[in-house]
Amino acid sequence: MRAVHFGAGNIGRGFVGLLLHQGGYELTFSDVAAPLVDAINDVDAYTVHEVGEGGIDTVVTGFRAINSADHPDLVIEAIAGANVVTTAVGPTILRFVAPLVVSGLALRDPSSPPLQIMACENAINATDILREEIQAQAGEAWDALASRAVFANTAVDRIVPAQPEGAGVDVTVEPFFEWAIERPPFGDDPPHIPGAHFVDDLTPYIERKLFTVNTGHATTAYYGARAGIERISDALADPDIAARVAATLEETSALLAAKHELDPADLSTYRATILKRFRNPALPDTVWRVGRQPLRKLSRHERFVGPAAEAAERGLPVAQLVAAMGAALEFDDPEDPQSVDMQRLLREQDADAFTAAVTGLDPSHPLYARVREVVAARQATLTA
Repeated sequence: MRAVHFGAGNIGRGFVGLLLHQGGYELTFSDVAAPLVDAINDVDAYTVHEVGEGGIDTVVTGFRAINSADHPDLVIEAIAGANVVTTAVGPTILRFVAPLVVSGLALRDPSSPPLQIMACENAINATDILREEIQAQAGEAWDALASRAVFANTAVDRIVPAQPEGAGVDVTVEPFFEWAIERPPFGDDPPHIPGAHFVDDLTPYIERKLFTVNTGHATTAYYGARAGIERISDALADPDIAARVAATLEETSALLAAKHELDPADLSTYRATILKRFRNPALPDTVWRVGRQPLRKLSRHERFVGPAAEAAERGLPVAQLVAAMGAALEFDDPEDPQSVDMQRLLREQDADAFTAAVTGLDPSHPLYARVREVVAARQATLTA
């Protein structure tokens, strides 16, 4: 069995690639970072180091890497002969993956089983995004190619922190991981991925992860940055920050229970597991890494405004989510372009213009006035 994975970074090697290796796939990494591609091809094995309680080391073998910028033909050839294609490149990069997949499908033997395609991104229904890009790039040829692929959305979760100096292509990760995959698209022939679990309805799993892990991680980062704390684990050691993060996640859990009928007791256990992961002192994760790209994180369907908007529409509490957005507005990192842009926009635009442009909320939405209030409060500190 063969798999092609787009994105040879830490998530690609330390999570998706690892599980594909454990499933018995010969693995081809595709990336545009020439030094990384060369480093992968210079070794016959790399080690995934799990740090924290219960952590183990796992050696990965049977892989190669291709520079898709220099050798797209080789990537296309690999796709044509693969069983599985996965990605971990970021949702905005999927449009660059699409033409390679289209060309690979065109070369694929029509009698072969359909190529199983899964985008493993921090976005809701990322595989749908990739499929739409593939269909658009294929144009009129799509009707002839459609039967050669199946697409399944996934929800992925594993913390992969900044890596230690001199690690090479080895990867340090936390022991916990979750990979939920839609079952129906595969029929009776799902991919063999040990540790992944297949579900009939993925939406609750996606939103549980995004509105707990992603919301909680970012909330910790923004309150930690406000307090001048460097590490995520140290931020949660602060009782006040820990209480704020816990209260924020109680609001997102209330939404998940109301929307998806998830069991509140199960959600409480899940929250405790997530917070324990964030407290792992063996993960050298910083508030600056986790908090980067605040404009994206404050956008309409992301980890703050997304759940808060739905909660407000249902009349559920949102005070803690809005307070976390206020902390996000204070995130001021000169090394992060979005942080720089956000602080500039806060100075240049009035509260209504900023709120509408960044959050995508309509002024008539029940959440709008609450968010505008924290925007105006941040702006007042910048002009004082």
